[in-house]
Amino acid sequence: MANDQTVLLTLKLADLAATESLANRLAGLLKPGDVIALSGELGTGKTVIARGVIRALAATHTVDVDDIPSPTFTLVQQYDFPPFSLFHIDLYRIDSPGDVLELGVEDFFAEDVSLIEWPERLGAYLPEDRLHLTLQAGDHDRDRIVQIEKCGAWRDQDLELTPDG
Repeated sequence: MANDQTVLLTLKLADLAATESLANRLAGLLKPGDVIALSGELGTGKTVIARGVIRALAATHTVDVDDIPSPTFTLVQQYDFPPFSLFHIDLYRIDSPGDVLELGVEDFFAEDVSLIEWPERLGAYLPEDRLHLTLQAGDHDRDRIVQIEKCGAWRDQDLELTPDG
């Protein structure tokens, strides 16, 4: 079936500002039911992207978000941006995909937006319809390479994620 194929894009992000700019553009695309998967080694910028998306949504929805903690220990942080809630999910401490179901994440996927760090820990429960970003360290301290996979329903969407649109 053509709908489950992925389309790959690769972006080079020169610094932290470029990473945050990508997060801002990503925030502008989100709608209820969207799932954004953020993969990569420790320190490659998954949380930077997640926080950037949350800050951008807070600014456009005039919602005061003073603190954006990493959900490494709480596993899930919820932010309300009508018409959806955004769930920032960090699965680093999850040992098996079955443990994730106890969090009720499948309910988030239906009507809200989910930003999932360490999505591979969901195993077969990772939604097929997702935008999947894999971050890698670049050649220098602050630059990153981001591979973007448009999976399932995302496949045919035009994404304006590059700095020049």
